[in-house]
Amino acid sequence: MFDQLAQRFTRLFSGLSRNARLTEKNIEEGIQEVRQALLEADVNLKVVDGFVDRVRQKALGAPALPGVSPAQQFIGVVSQELEALLGGEAPRMRWSDRGPTVIMLVGLQGTGKTTTCAKIARYLAKKEGKRPLLVAADVQRPAAIEQLKVLGRQLDLPVYAEEGGRPPKICRRAVDKAVELGRDVVLLDTAGRLHVDRELMDELTDVRDMVQPHETWLVVDAMLGQDAVRSAQEFHQRLDVTGFVLTKADGDSRGGAVLAVREVTGRPVRFVGVGEKVEALEAFDPKRMAQRILGMGDVVGLVEEAQEKVDQEKAQEAAERLFLDTFTLDDLRSTLEQVQRLGPMREILKKLPGGASISQDQLAMLDDRQLTRWCAAIASMTPSERRDPGLLNGQRRHRVARGSGTTPATVGEVIKAHKQMQQQMRLLKQQGGLMQRMGVGAMQRQKERQLKDLKKRGTDLRGWFDPPGSRPAPGRH
Repeated sequence: MFDQLAQRFTRLFSGLSRNARLTEKNIEEGIQEVRQALLEADVNLKVVDGFVDRVRQKALGAPALPGVSPAQQFIGVVSQELEALLGGEAPRMRWSDRGPTVIMLVGLQGTGKTTTCAKIARYLAKKEGKRPLLVAADVQRPAAIEQLKVLGRQLDLPVYAEEGGRPPKICRRAVDKAVELGRDVVLLDTAGRLHVDRELMDELTDVRDMVQPHETWLVVDAMLGQDAVRSAQEFHQRLDVTGFVLTKADGDSRGGAVLAVREVTGRPVRFVGVGEKVEALEAFDPKRMAQRILGMGDVVGLVEEAQEKVDQEKAQEAAERLFLDTFTLDDLRSTLEQVQRLGPMREILKKLPGGASISQDQLAMLDDRQLTRWCAAIASMTPSERRDPGLLNGQRRHRVARGSGTTPATVGEVIKAHKQMQQQMRLLKQQGGLMQRMGVGAMQRQKERQLKDLKKRGTDLRGWFDPPGSRPAPGRH
């Protein structure tokens, strides 16, 4: 969403780094670059002018700091103001003390509101330990009710729906049902229209008055740009919106809606949808988003994603086998599958520091299907070949390629990658120190796993660690 803006900032800061000190002239030049970058990102003109005025005042009044370059000082000012523009501190949920917390989702038709309702339910269940109830309150569009039911079955979450009836009363009965079922969050998927009209607003107002939701979140399509800001203002005036959820942020939108919505309404962005799958939802953190826009990456977000999607025990075992020089092609396939769970490589690279400087052409060259082809090639090998890649001569490589629908060159790439990982680890082991301590821990854990496996198979471990000559032969219970 912010790719173009991030690349523009990266070029700007690179040019500033060549200046020996901050002057009124280069500060003004930098500010004009910032202004142009924000306008190109489709940010509202009034919001841009207010932002650059605050940056100008802080940058001109900032004293020179020893050991801090002009570029770093200017970046610091822009970063602080950008973080404030995005909302400052990450917003916190207002959980109900008595009864379930009711969250009402509103928005125009086509913004992805029904899917977003399911995404939020999944997030609250996984991250917050909540027990959500989904409510199909869009009686204008029968397909929305069925869609929510399908998503509910997919997530193993209950969905409250009625045939016909008025949305306000449906929502009221849904809240009562949540109390009966012991559900602590109720998510209302209300109706939308192709445009803001009086009939829509009257219906949503009736739902609000009947249910008294704790949170009212407007679902906004990030692709709409300035139109998103105008509709946000109208919804906010009628419903007193408490937050926003942006969808389609993984598209080619320029990001202006995010920056403008918060400034114009004073309400925070709560979540950002970054894909079509139900897990493709991120909690919005102004500080981390500001860092991503300024090309500093989002390592914290990447680590959190890895913790959720990667099997930590398998990853630990693979790392230890790599250290102990017992890393097989089966381990490589397991590692590749874990990487694939994190999503497209281009999205992973964007979250790394300096990722914004990678051009679109370079990102386009990344082919995630290559990992799939590697996994297919490994799956087509025999167990002995996966344990010992040295067995894979030319004839065997052709057989594996035919069996996996790949090419002998692809099989060669897999073998080369496996060999390079082993060589890299051997180089690290030679450095000693930390790697040596890691090795002791790895060997200890390997020994524990071996003992656990022996116990599982019923091996008698009495006397196993006695001195040689005094240990009895292992037997069975």
